[in-house]
Amino acid sequence: MTSTIDQPDTAAPGAGDTGAAGPGPDLRHHGDAEVRTPGLVDLAVNVRTGTPPAWLREHLADTIAGLAAYPEQSAARAAVAARHGRPEDEVLLTAGAAEAFVLLARVLTPRQAVVVHPQFTEPEAALRDAGHQVGRVVLTPGNGFRLTAGAVPESADLVVVGNPTNPTSVLHPAAALTALARPGRTLVVDEAFIDTVPGEHESLAALRGLPGQVVVLRSLTKTWGLAGLRIGYVLGPAPLITALSAAQPLWPVSTPALAAAEACSAPAALAEAERAAAATALQRTHLLKGLAVLPAVRVHGDPAASFVLVELPDAAAVRLRLRDAGFAVRRGDTFPGLGPDWLRIAVRDEGTTDRFLAALASVLG
Repeated sequence: MTSTIDQPDTAAPGAGDTGAAGPGPDLRHHGDAEVRTPGLVDLAVNVRTGTPPAWLREHLADTIAGLAAYPEQSAARAAVAARHGRPEDEVLLTAGAAEAFVLLARVLTPRQAVVVHPQFTEPEAALRDAGHQVGRVVLTPGNGFRLTAGAVPESADLVVVGNPTNPTSVLHPAAALTALARPGRTLVVDEAFIDTVPGEHESLAALRGLPGQVVVLRSLTKTWGLAGLRIGYVLGPAPLITALSAAQPLWPVSTPALAAAEACSAPAALAEAERAAAATALQRTHLLKGLAVLPAVRVHGDPAASFVLVELPDAAAVRLRLRDAGFAVRRGDTFPGLGPDWLRIAVRDEGTTDRFLAALASVLG
């Protein structure tokens, strides 16, 4: 069953590392907070290991000689536009997808904003920071956290949804998302993890001409290991892109980040990303098979991204015991719609996964 909740502005700073519940989910808690203790094996952050690849590191290093000049976006913007088959005026380069959420919150003036949860919390946090009231459509594990017809209020004029969704790893059909588009509504689809899906099927990035304003956000962070560089982009109608651009500061994206956007949009890089997505799918299957033999652990739905959401009793305590065993996983209670019995686990190579599964079995035993 899917429920719609009108959520007042009660989000508050969350509790500490015990995982105890506070007045509301800590919308500013992110996976990197789980791995600040040296020596932990990182299954909390969804950035692909072994990245950036050597060729990309070398390419970025070559940009240092040009740092005396101000950044110039035209080549990177053209490359991203060509990669998705869109005009250049429908592309906005940003300092990561997180900047895009802030820009949208500052530029848009929704009467009724709705965020589909559980999902990445930064969109709601940005909207609240900009003074907007935010309603929550909370998807439930009973139907595998899938978006169902009628879940989103017809009166909502701003809808934000992730695909595939963080933390549930659910990939919504493109048809279910395009059904949400209508005149007078801005539909924002966060596709930060779509490049972890082989073929990027169900992506809306190349679709144009849908009713209303359909905005797609993309990130280069996860597949290419560029979280510290801050590079992402927005795809959407040209008038909205112009308005969002006007809200940015001058030179918002650095020269190395622009070089990354251009390089990672090239055919050879896209082919490499596709191979990485296929490898991730096999590694995810290995993780799921290992989790399936642990009676206390439940996986809901059909995970499609580079992470898996699990439900297990007293997960908050299990997370702390896993830390003692050397593994960091992402707590689930900071995502609206989840609670202390949920953890998010990043997909890793089979050897790392096997060591983690052994530690988890020991902790549960």
